[in-house]
Amino acid sequence: MVNRDDLEAAARRIEGYIRPTPSYEVRPGLWFKLELLQHSGSFKARGAFNRILAAREEGTLPSAGVIVASGGNAGLGVAYAAATLGVRAEVFVPVTAPATKVARLRDLGAHVHRHGREYAEAHAASMIAVAETGAMFVHAYDQPEIVAGQGTVGLELPRADTVLVAVGGGGLVAGVAAAVGDRSRVVAVEPEGVPTLHAALAAGAPVDVVVDSVAGDSLGARRVGTIAFDLAVRNNVASVLVTDEEIVAARRRLWLEHRLAVEHGAAAALAGLDRLDDPGTTVVVLCGANTDPSTLYAETAHATR
Repeated sequence: MVNRDDLEAAARRIEGYIRPTPSYEVRPGLWFKLELLQHSGSFKARGAFNRILAAREEGTLPSAGVIVASGGNAGLGVAYAAATLGVRAEVFVPVTAPATKVARLRDLGAHVHRHGREYAEAHAASMIAVAETGAMFVHAYDQPEIVAGQGTVGLELPRADTVLVAVGGGGLVAGVAAAVGDRSRVVAVEPEGVPTLHAALAAGAPVDVVVDSVAGDSLGARRVGTIAFDLAVRNNVASVLVTDEEIVAARRRLWLEHRLAVEHGAAAALAGLDRLDDPGTTVVVLCGANTDPSTLYAETAHATR
């Protein structure tokens, strides 16, 4: 189980490698945590640095480097951390991964492999490569070092009644829940088309779900992580579902009202705000900005015709 001590150790380890990102008060009682400003464009760099640096400290980092499977953002975080630390990185992504993310992965020097149409298929291919090469596997969301690294976001949040976090595999919401404990209510926001945590809470254990959402490139895990599920239950994390239409509208609103260009997965967190009856003082974690600006323009232009 990952706890606050693990998060504080991670924060010390990755200090100087990541950006402590700002929060700002949009209006009285509503804050945005701008994790979209993080290196590599999302919170994933935090966990990647923590995993690789911890292995280096322990003397367990192989010369073959690291391998990660990703919908895009975890790969970018690992590729950035590996390039910074001089480590070889291979990234397995589904063929549906946005071209902008794949191009950036290559720019960072990662060796990119494209397999399957979902994260789960890319993950299966990556495990074969790990066995063949001896490289260290860096999970996108379900390793203690990853969750602890992602959870350092929670150490930087302003005090609030409610924290809204978008969920795919659950590494970020798990880490944030471990960081804030009972100080704040943590609400996991998921697309109706990828309800990984919601389905797990209903079933009493992680289960596979169908992946079908506009936010599937970043929230497209087929199953929530075991660590995330355990921490969600332990910390009474609530789950709300939002439609793709609500996600697109929230993304458009972030651009038109705040000039924040975020990916659909990040916008999902804001979409969840309207599902809460009495959130009190609220922090919305805007977790990523790895998006194709042309799609944002198209969505905005279509809505204003």
